[in-house]
Amino acid sequence: MSNLTLILLAAGSSTRFGLNVKKQWLRVGTEPLWYFVAQKFEKTDYFKKIIITSSADEIEFMKNYADFTFVEGGATRQASLRNSLCEVDTEYVLVSDIARSCVSEEFLNEIVSHIGKSDCIVPYLKVHDTVVYDGVTIDRDKVKMIQTPQLSRTSALKSALEQKEEFTDESSAIVANGGKREFIFGENDAHKITRIDDLKKLSCLTPPSNDTLSGVGFDVHAFDDKGEMYLGGIRIESDYGFKAHSDGDVAIHALVDALLGAAGMGDIGMIFPDNDDAYKGIDSKELLKRVVTKLRHLGFIIVNVDLTIAAEKPRIGNYKIAMKKTLSSILSIENSRVNIKATTTEKLGFIGRGEGVGVIANANLKYFDWMKI
Repeated sequence: MSNLTLILLAAGSSTRFGLNVKKQWLRVGTEPLWYFVAQKFEKTDYFKKIIITSSADEIEFMKNYADFTFVEGGATRQASLRNSLCEVDTEYVLVSDIARSCVSEEFLNEIVSHIGKSDCIVPYLKVHDTVVYDGVTIDRDKVKMIQTPQLSRTSALKSALEQKEEFTDESSAIVANGGKREFIFGENDAHKITRIDDLKKLSCLTPPSNDTLSGVGFDVHAFDDKGEMYLGGIRIESDYGFKAHSDGDVAIHALVDALLGAAGMGDIGMIFPDNDDAYKGIDSKELLKRVVTKLRHLGFIIVNVDLTIAAEKPRIGNYKIAMKKTLSSILSIENSRVNIKATTTEKLGFIGRGEGVGVIANANLKYFDWMKI
């Protein structure tokens, strides 16, 4: 149906969800929830275009999965929707939330069958319990629990969102702007994920894959006559440091690359460019902390890491325990899951000549298992 565009809202911060992982990045098998939902809609062939809203720092990672149109979300649901509508060139637009994950094809067919009958087609559920508002029992038959997806005339929705008032759904904005809406019965299975317990109410979601994801990182840094030396998050007693844009902690840099590689998120230079003054001289432990937080938000769990430090100098044997403690604390894993090895290159190459240090790191990740909550 070439006159219909789909907008899926997935830019939320999941503050009410109660976990470090964002709900749009929970895995169904190996697929993040937002992609699982988008694919279900895509298979219907109703849509000329599918638009996904996302936080700015997640868009590039989303593009690894599909070639939908990705739009940077705003501070509110309405702002995200307004941004998305700039990409809509069809007469009608269907708006849904990624958190409404189990919309059936039958339900979607029913909504689309009403296209053109009103400015907004709105699914709702009846209330079956007694309702008290402001201390007064009211007629529950007059109460409607509004759902998404909602089907709107694009022009009506764009005009409605020019209002300064914030609305929690499209139909309310359209009605407040003088438009009309038509109600249709909704679907109980189209329950919205707001809190952790909501996951148990959605039968269409299957457990996350138990795959182990491995990544390798490699980095080298030459010595510098000036500056302090940091390696594995620890200050090393030395008369020299590393040539680097940051503090030059080559071990952490290799570890960051290994973690990003396991997650399929590129490399350290993509996230922390070495031509950005914001990272000039920065403590590499801070870079690692940011990456660990990002991994958790995107639904990954760190299993273990292994680093091999190749150096003729400095000698790091006395620092390995402190490195393990520092890194395990940042990674939020047990000391036993951080392994650090030291070796030389038998006097060969730039490392053997005492010109710098090289590090190879390996990291293993798993998907966050929301079934065990």
